Amino acid sequence: MACGLELSRRYFEHCLPLLEREAGEILPLCAIGLAGEGSECLGFDDGISRDHDWGPGFCIWLSREDLDRHRQRLEEVLRLLPATFGGLPCRMAPERRLGRVGPMATEDFYARFTGRDTPPHDWRHWLGMQEWALAACTGGEVFFDGPGRFSAWRATLLDYFPRDLHLKKMATRCMQMAQAGQYNLPRCLQRGDSIGAMLALGRFSEAALSLVCLLNRRYLPFYKWAHRTVQALPRLGSDICTALHQAAAASLATEEGGQRAVAAVEDICVLVAAELRRQGLSDEEDSWLWLHGPALMRQVRTAEILRMDLLRD
Repeated sequence: MACGLELSRRYFEHCLPLLEREAGEILPLCAIGLAGEGSECLGFDDGISRDHDWGPGFCIWLSREDLDRHRQRLEEVLRLLPATFGGLPCRMAPERRLGRVGPMATEDFYARFTGRDTPPHDWRHWLGMQEWALAACTGGEVFFDGPGRFSAWRATLLDYFPRDLHLKKMATRCMQMAQAGQYNLPRCLQRGDSIGAMLALGRFSEAALSLVCLLNRRYLPFYKWAHRTVQALPRLGSDICTALHQAAAASLATEEGGQRAVAAVEDICVLVAAELRRQGLSDEEDSWLWLHGPALMRQVRTAEILRMDLLRD
């Protein structure tokens, strides 16, 4: 069976002649595609994903003003769309949309994920934007965009964090990895605290996956899809995920398992330090990532960013 994104694209293409015939005056005002929450927007949907909120459907994005003006007519037209496609129930009926497909205002769609109803144009606008949310609203695909406004907004977000904020985020991930994985994980293990060790390894792993995304200029998605995203990235993705698999397979309740986890963490930090040097982001030779955070920050020129807490975004 086709993945959800491909299925939705084919469904839109099937519906397009009807939309052109019945809503020809509205269609040029719309962008149509599938983006937002849902594994199908990342291309990760499978048989398990299909037990809820899955099936052919698409988003129709208009400006707030155009949506207010044309909503009633648009809903009349959407009632004419096929209720099934490829033998599957479609999601375009109001009771099946769940806020993920159907008509929506462009401003409201982006505000839901970024906290702003206009595109960011200053580093301050990016503060507080979560990586998973940016991955969601820039995932999927735009099938059609009459005005081009939705796609232009999307392109601004895909252009990635401003340079100094990008450097700050990488510095923070280095500090978090050092604190959780290189410092606290061994100490928890020495105390026989396997639960504390598990939490330290979890924090380290999430920071490591985020840093790999930052090094590849990609947004880290919702945590359950982080590994699948990172393992496909060209810079460190496969190697980091292999080492994380080794750490995850180790029993933190045993001395031998703890040693394997610590070794995997150190392998990851060696890889990260080497990649930072390769990209010219740090000149520190040690694999102790605590040193690389300040090295990254020395390249930041924005005074307000320099004053931020290094351990927090």
